[in-house]
Amino acid sequence: MKSFLSLVPFVLLIALAGCRAHMVTINLINTSTQPIKTIIVDYPNATFGKDALAPGATFSYTIKPLETGPLKIQFTDARGASHAYAGPVLHQNEEGSIDVRLDQNGAVAKTKVADRR
Repeated sequence: MKSFLSLVPFVLLIALAGCRAHMVTINLINTSTQPIKTIIVDYPNATFGKDALAPGATFSYTIKPLETGPLKIQFTDARGASHAYAGPVLHQNEEGSIDVRLDQNGAVAKTKVADRR
């Protein structure tokens, strides 16, 4: 009985080792020579934002996709014009990264994600 009780924590530790969060890192990259402002990123079930992104700067934010839906980005360029971009579709349990390159004319996303169900 004593040896059985000493194995219980070990078995629980092994079971927990297989559990991990599936995360996607969103990298916002300003590829222009002017700042980009009021960046809003919508993804399934949540939103995050960044006030401004300097020329050549990158802002990274890690999310946990809980549902399936598109990545949507809105931002304001240096002239004050608003832009909207519908990016790739995120799926529950995906992990990896998405690079979103922003400039004064729009945005382009490059995904490096995989479904880990």
